Amino acid sequence: MQRKKQITIIKELMRQLDEKVNIDAGVQYRNPAKAYADKELAELEWERFFKEHPQVIGLSGALPEPGAYITVDDFGVPVLATRDKQGEFRAFVNSCRHRGVRLAEEGRGKRFKFMCPFHHWTYANSGELINIPRAHDFGDFDKSCHGLVELPAIEHHGLLMVHPQPDGHLDPVALLGELGDEIAGWNFDSLVYVGESLLENKLNWKLANDTFGETYHFGRLHKDTLGKLFQGDALHYEEFGRNHRFVWANHGIDQLKSLPEDDWHYEAATGWIYYLFPNIQLTGGGHTSSLIKIYPDATNPGRCRTRVSHYFSQEIIDEASKSDNVSSPDNVYDFDNGKRKLPSLEATMEIFTSTIEQEDYLMGETTQRSAESGVIKEFIFGRNEPALHHYHNTYREALNLPPLEKVT
Repeated sequence: MQRKKQITIIKELMRQLDEKVNIDAGVQYRNPAKAYADKELAELEWERFFKEHPQVIGLSGALPEPGAYITVDDFGVPVLATRDKQGEFRAFVNSCRHRGVRLAEEGRGKRFKFMCPFHHWTYANSGELINIPRAHDFGDFDKSCHGLVELPAIEHHGLLMVHPQPDGHLDPVALLGELGDEIAGWNFDSLVYVGESLLENKLNWKLANDTFGETYHFGRLHKDTLGKLFQGDALHYEEFGRNHRFVWANHGIDQLKSLPEDDWHYEAATGWIYYLFPNIQLTGGGHTSSLIKIYPDATNPGRCRTRVSHYFSQEIIDEASKSDNVSSPDNVYDFDNGKRKLPSLEATMEIFTSTIEQEDYLMGETTQRSAESGVIKEFIFGRNEPALHHYHNTYREALNLPPLEKVT
């Protein structure tokens, strides 16, 4: 992100905090409750947004070296993603071409060859079929035509993107749009994968996304957790086609007021998240990032799965191991020395993940029950919740649904 934009964002957040106002979209919307419970809508979303739409499956650090692989089973097509001997990112259907048996069971690991456990057909991690046991018994067979079914896969600005269909169109420049250059500037490709949490909850996948859509709740729901880090009721927000950037203020922003602008540190003053259509929330960049992938349950609109993957720079990993780092997340910036000072990596990941599940998603589960009751017909998105306006109107437009109705 350009320095000029960082300063503009900080100043706008300062203004809102000083004037005790939040962002104002100038409009309120009604969101039909059935959007979270309708089975036909859920089936359409599953097909259009997951089985037929490009997916971000990780950051580059998820495949740190040649031979690394990960498996993905969250959007209807079993995926085996690899980094081949030349270091190229590849993706295949995780299925033997003989009888369709799954090749790799583990979520991640390192292999240059994959052998089917059923009959031991063996494939290179670049997809070629390289061995058929007792081929003379099996019969004549052209191995060159029966490698793994390859899926479109591109590594772009540190994002690993896959299309679930072999003939699917994957254009990362179009997917990121004007946000692409900014994403590139955060060096997501240099971050190291540290761990992942899996959350399985009783709420619609869009409700899970909604919890990342406003700062209105920070000082209320999160007053004893993230509220100790972040200011509520202040937001800088910008749309980029189907994507958006969402920036809030850290408590450290007050300390910037006594410093010249040249000494303002964006990371000291703010927290930020990028929404990437249709189901990705990507926090941070530069030093730390969490990739939040939210998926529906294909059979139940009232359930979803969230994978929260954590990435850190090698510098932060090294610093976090030192004894002078803080043990709690209350103070994450050393103003005297002008650099980040993080708690242990375990504490950082735990408070983030537990807050999502035990606070945000817990609220969402109660909303889900209201939606499923059929008695509550609508929910209201306020003037201070523009990310929710954008997210819901964007997915509705993609499905050729009418936009949300304005509150008059």
